[in-house]
Amino acid sequence: MKKMIICLALMGMSVPWKLFAQHNIVYSQYLFNGLLINPAYAGSHVQLSATLNYRNQWINFDGAPETTTLGVHSAFRRERVGLGLLVTNDKIGSYRNTGLFGSYAYIIKRPGGGVLSLGVQGGFNNFKADFTELNLKADADPIFNGFFNELRPNFGGGIFYYNKKMFAGFSVPTILKHADFFKGSFEQLALPRVYYLHAGTTFPIDRMEKVKVSPSFLLRVQDGTPLSADINLNVIFYDQISIGHSYRTGDAIITFLSFKLSEKFHFVYSYDWTTSAIGNYSRGTHEFTLNFRTRIRNVHKDVECPYFYSH
Repeated sequence: MKKMIICLALMGMSVPWKLFAQHNIVYSQYLFNGLLINPAYAGSHVQLSATLNYRNQWINFDGAPETTTLGVHSAFRRERVGLGLLVTNDKIGSYRNTGLFGSYAYIIKRPGGGVLSLGVQGGFNNFKADFTELNLKADADPIFNGFFNELRPNFGGGIFYYNKKMFAGFSVPTILKHADFFKGSFEQLALPRVYYLHAGTTFPIDRMEKVKVSPSFLLRVQDGTPLSADINLNVIFYDQISIGHSYRTGDAIITFLSFKLSEKFHFVYSYDWTTSAIGNYSRGTHEFTLNFRTRIRNVHKDVECPYFYSH
């Protein structure tokens, strides 16, 4: 099938410096759902926070990456512990990676209002691929004659610090690469190990503090690939709406809008303007996020919860 051939080409283009490694999932809206990159983020919203995210990458390519995630987390035991759950479903043509990970964060309140969180996560990935459904003119390459459906465990960790003015974190969400499992025909699907370093700040630009600016950055260090960085700038109006831009080195310029729909719901939309060579053929990437927050009466009681744009 034509779309399957295209999808395999995309898999190669997504990691040009190491063609046998499957690409790591890239999100543009980790700013609004830190659990995607750091398990220490669990519990940082204090109240119960559930975030649904959908990313449709390179929208005009058949078989291009589509990713759906659900992240749920909350603080417990008087904000001393954070628990979270992250479910991911990443599909590229005939390849699918479904993940289920639980996270635990030990939360330490620092003098002056700062919070230090140490987090770990553990779970598994379900890898599926059926390259036998490809309709190729030449079938000499054994990579196109395989099928598998396997579960593999993984784990990772991170550290996260935040207060009312800034945040910073470092994480390695998944440590195991399962290189032995992917040897041979499926070597190009081996998982990369990615290190994240992220930080940002928020400050008002008017006396009434109705308009705030939030610059931030994210560095990605992935085995066998060059350093990648996101530079972000978000402008927040009346704590109700924000407009921002991001630049991802060698890949895309991102525009995003976020809206406060109610006291419990927030919505975020972003569009990636592809700047790499794929941009000559791609119509960009859409990403959507819906966040829901609420207090659990017997757990959170009257504790103070951070507002949506704090970290």
